[in-house]
Amino acid sequence: MRIVVTNCNTTAGMTEEIVQGARSAAAPGTTVTGLTPAWGPESAEGWLDSHLSAAAVLDTLRTYDGPPYDAVVLAGFGEHGREGVRELVDVPVVDITEAAAHLACLLGRRYGVITTLDRSRGQIEDSLETAGVARNCATVLGTGLAVLDLTTDPTRTEAAFLAAAAQAQAAGAEVLILGCAGMTGLRRKLSSQLRLPIVDGVSAAVKLAESLITLGLTTSRAGSYARPLPKRRVWGRPEGGQLLPTSQSPRNHK
Repeated sequence: MRIVVTNCNTTAGMTEEIVQGARSAAAPGTTVTGLTPAWGPESAEGWLDSHLSAAAVLDTLRTYDGPPYDAVVLAGFGEHGREGVRELVDVPVVDITEAAAHLACLLGRRYGVITTLDRSRGQIEDSLETAGVARNCATVLGTGLAVLDLTTDPTRTEAAFLAAAAQAQAAGAEVLILGCAGMTGLRRKLSSQLRLPIVDGVSAAVKLAESLITLGLTTSRAGSYARPLPKRRVWGRPEGGQLLPTSQSPRNHK
């Protein structure tokens, strides 16, 4: 079976790390292919980045011309787009946020999510609510680290995670979830230091995707995820249109 894993940002190095984690979790015979959007944010942190990332990931899958795949894993924790991708493709779509939470609920009554910056907490809470697993979430905590800082100083990253883990446990968490695809390698390093199970969303999503493929199950077309209505859609900038420089924002007009 072949699984496509989409990074939610344009940083190719992070895609490589995510793919490495996905392949380590995959069963023998499963091929993992990583996709990096050609446009969008270099890291997804905040509502603007998240919505831009969702459009970029959809466009990446829409224009994909590689070997056929059996499932899609969306490697963006708390990011938007999973519902749109389920409409777009005809194979199972597993979001790492949803996958991690479902597995965590099998391991303990309440789980805690440890993510990067505090500004991502609201998005993650909303994503868990939409997925129907927010009731079991004890807390969502930020480490104060930006996404691109996770690998620059591993010692600082591990210390920040351990500090947040202590807070999560004090809040009632019985299971911990890595709240960023860029944290994939932390589970192996820190599981021996903590007495709580640690769920990595990328690994969880890969194993759930494999299970859906093996069972012959895919997204229902009965209602919410029916195929998109046929209509004219313009993807990207219309021909002749102008874009503002990335450092310039449109002015607000009354």
